[in-house]
Parts: sequence; structure tokens; C-alpha cells
Amino acid sequence: MRSGHRQGQLLGHRLGRPFGWLWAAYGTSALGTWLAFGAFPLIAIQVLHAGPAEVAALSSAGTAVGAAMAVPLGPWVEFRRKRPMLIAMDLARFAALLTIPTAFAFGVLTFLQLLLVSVVVAAADITFRAASGAYLKTLLPAEDLLVANARFESTAWTTTVIGPPLGGVAIGLLGPVATVLADAVSYLLSALGIRAMGGHEPRPERREAARMRAGDLLDGWRYILADAALRRLFFNTVLFNGLVMAAQPLLAVLMLGRLGFTPWQYGLAFAAPAIGGLVGSRLARPLVTRLGQHRVLVAAGALRALWPVGLAFLGPGTGGLLLVIGVELGLIFCCGVFNPVSATYRLERTATDRVTRTLSAWAVTTKASTALLTAVWGVLGGLLGPRTAIGLAGVLLLATPLLLPRRAAAPVSSEPDPATTRA
Repeated sequence: MRSGHRQGQLLGHRLGRPFGWLWAAYGTSALGTWLAFGAFPLIAIQVLHAGPAEVAALSSAGTAVGAAMAVPLGPWVEFRRKRPMLIAMDLARFAALLTIPTAFAFGVLTFLQLLLVSVVVAAADITFRAASGAYLKTLLPAEDLLVANARFESTAWTTTVIGPPLGGVAIGLLGPVATVLADAVSYLLSALGIRAMGGHEPRPERREAARMRAGDLLDGWRYILADAALRRLFFNTVLFNGLVMAAQPLLAVLMLGRLGFTPWQYGLAFAAPAIGGLVGSRLARPLVTRLGQHRVLVAAGALRALWPVGLAFLGPGTGGLLLVIGVELGLIFCCGVFNPVSATYRLERTATDRVTRTLSAWAVTTKASTALLTAVWGVLGGLLGPRTAIGLAGVLLLATPLLLPRRAAAPVSSEPDPATTRA
């Protein structure tokens, strides 16, 4: 019996058939997303002949407006069955993306349509992630959440490794519109996978039958800020993600411009280190079992902040390429350990009737702050030079471990709080 149970664990059957379908759906949509990575800017440039300002607006404004649209969706989804919402968000992304190859085929594709589709996809993505976190907490017992989050993390890094190269080949052979079609189909397949999970999901209880009020839109942020452990992790995550992402455009300018790296070298510098994320996510659970959740959270969170400052010393040639690969490998490995532990910690600290609102607020803030910091660092790069701005981001990242939770926190009750359940 013991050997059979262990074999079931190794084969990934222990979390059950419903989780298997959810995991497969996640992997399918993640692969589709990476296949279409960079497709929108390419379509804007190659098909619509858009300029730099329009391409920048497509990347930043679409995400920002999508995040704003997702704000009321979190409280609205909280008191509805999550599986139908997941299917609806997948179908919304499928339908929105499908309009692009359709319009292209009829010769009526416009930049405004690209922008509107990016807004819909961004809003649906935030809502899907928030609802899936809430659904996962009800689908699995608490002791299995880390295993599930580690599997999602390893799948994310696996698709990061294989998706962009395959997408690049597809773009070269068929054009960027074809990869958007593949991305749309991946969301349809994801919806079908979630539909195949079966089972009955009870409707979340709502103590007061009244319309959603304007104040309810801020419930997610209120909950985060009222919990000391969540509050520290929230600010750590927002600042870390924002600073790391803000430096990426400047790094591209430095590598592809002044230092003369070729596009394939630039792609290799960020694709190869993704293997570190796969390894790190596989080690997350053994490390937590051996050292404890809080120690791993703090150690991985601190170690991931040490690497980016090394990019300020980037030089040309093979040495510079190896430096970028080494820095990104260390950074991504630490993130691979940290992310599933952090996601599990966050779910454990959040009451069941607050998960969707909390995760939605978390994602909205992260996306908005990343867009803001990217714009600020673009200005700093113009004033100080890209290398100095990258170094400044790296130095500020060294302070982010100070925001990590100081001590282990006990999980909150999974039962809804009757005093705080909102209409």
C-alpha cells in the first residue's frame, strides 16, 4: 500500500482528477500565452505600421485599463460559483482574441481593436487568477496547497522555456496573427478542461442580500492592509515585481543597442535561465518540509533580491552574456522557490470568503505599480543612462527583504467571517 501511495504521489495523481483537469487547463493556456508572446506589438508594427508611441500605449495602457476594469469584478465574483466564472473568463479571452485573426482575414483590423482586445484580456486574466485561487482553496485541503502551487509554478516556467521559441518559429513561418489564433484556441481548450472537472460547487453564502456598494470595491485592499503578515508580503511583492520589470526595457536597450548583442543572444539570455524556475519550484515543498514555511519564504525572498544589481556591471561579448545568464538563473531559481511558497502563505492567511477580492486587489496593484515604475524608469534611463538606472533598481531591490513577514503566522479560519461578510 505504501509503495502504491508513493507511486501515486510521483505520478501526480494524489491531488485528484479535478485538480488534474485544472492543472492541464492552466498549462494549455500558459503555453498559448507564451506562443503569442510579443505578437501584439509585432502586429501593430508589421500590419498596422504603428509608431513607437502607439506600441508603448498598447503595452501600458491596455494593461492599466484592464486592471481598472478588473476592480469591480473581484467583489462581484466573490459570491458566485468560481468554476463557471473561470470558464466565462476563458471564453471571454477566446472570443476577444479570435476577433483579431477574423478582422485580419477581412482586412478590417485596426489599432483600436488591438487596444480593446488587450484591455479585455488583461481584465479577464486578473479575474481568472483571483477566482482560480479561491477555487483552489476550496478544491484541496490546506496541506496540499503548496504541492498544487509548486506544480503551477513549474508549469509556468516550463512553458516559458518552450513557448517563445516555438512562437518565434510560428511567427517566422505564418506571421504573428497565427500565434494569436493559437492563443485564442488555448483558452477554449482551457475552458473545456475546466468544464470536464465535473463535481458540484456550492454557491458561496452571502449574509446580506443587497446590491454591491461602491465601498465594496476596496474590500480586498482593506483586508490586506488589516493583516500585518499579508500587508508586508503585499508591499514586498508589489515593489519587487515592479522594480524587476521596470529594468527590463532598459536592459533590452543596453544589450541590443550599446553592447551590440544580437536578438538570438538576447533571447537566450532570458530563455535558458527559466530552467532555474523549474528546478526551484520542484524544490519548494522539500525545503518547506525540512526548514519550515516561514524560513523558506524569508530566505528565498531575500536571496532573490541580491541578483539584479549585478546587471549594472554588464559588458559586451561572451562574458557579458554569461553574466546575464548567471544573474537571471539565480534570480529565477529563487523566484521558483519563493512564488509557490508565497502563494500558499497568502491563501492560508486569507479567509475563504475573501480570497477572490484579496487576490484581485493584489493583482490589480501589482500590474498598475509595474506600469508606473516602468514609466518612471524609462524617464530615469533617459536622464541617467540605462546602466545607471538598472543599477538604481538593483540597489532599491536590496531593501525589499525588509518588507517580508517577520515571523510565522498561523493560518486564518477557512470559515466565512459573519461579522465581515459583505453584501
